[in-house]
Amino acid sequence: MVRLDGGEFLMGTDKGFPFEGPVHRVTLDPYWLDETEVTNAEFAEFVEATGHVTTAEEIGNSGVFKPAMHGWDLVEGADWRHPEGPASSIEGRENHPVVHMSWEDANSYCDWAGKRLPTEAEFEFAARGGREGAEYAWGDEFNPKGEFRANTWQGVFPEIDQQKDGYGGVAAVKSFPPNNEYGIYDITGNVWEWVHDWFGANYYASSPTHDPQGPKDGTEKVQRGGSWLCSSNYCQGYRVAARMKTDPTSGLNNLGFRCAADD
Repeated sequence: MVRLDGGEFLMGTDKGFPFEGPVHRVTLDPYWLDETEVTNAEFAEFVEATGHVTTAEEIGNSGVFKPAMHGWDLVEGADWRHPEGPASSIEGRENHPVVHMSWEDANSYCDWAGKRLPTEAEFEFAARGGREGAEYAWGDEFNPKGEFRANTWQGVFPEIDQQKDGYGGVAAVKSFPPNNEYGIYDITGNVWEWVHDWFGANYYASSPTHDPQGPKDGTEKVQRGGSWLCSSNYCQGYRVAARMKTDPTSGLNNLGFRCAADD
């Protein structure tokens, strides 16, 4: 894990979707954050120790994006062990982020590991890397000096991924350098990541200034960071202030998590 000193920062943006603003000042206490997204190997240890059955396994299906179909499909038998369906496996993908995670799966793993899910504010603080108002975790230019800094979609989504960054799907953790000077990997792109908070479209307007925890209740949980499916014409989830939300039982092959811990 990486220790973050916390402190004061400006959260959100007034240049994105309405629910990404208003920009507001937040102060965080020091905390720890996983260096990478939780991997298949790490999640396998948890399952072996606890016998945990994921939501996707209980339901019997999960959402899989199929590039050849240019869209999503609800695939019977898709789960963390079988990311694209029963014929696929995680063999050789032990260092890939675990996917098809529901919020409860993520929360249960973090609890078992003696950790917790990060708050939305903690996630954005880490992603900003001290760059107040920056568009991306590394600055305001998406491809500085022509370099790709994260696993995203190049081309027009969902028709064609040009794979200029070297990947046409989920990549192993640490396939790219740390996204900023905080030393955290894949806080942008690769897979969306669950955070602690319930989603509230207007929450930022009344958010506490110190260590906000999100609304007290809701129907959808927040995801952060974007994924390999985010492109310039679709979601742009790789922006540091971008947020997404979905039903906490949802599992997709571009949805994982990382854990945090108190200092």
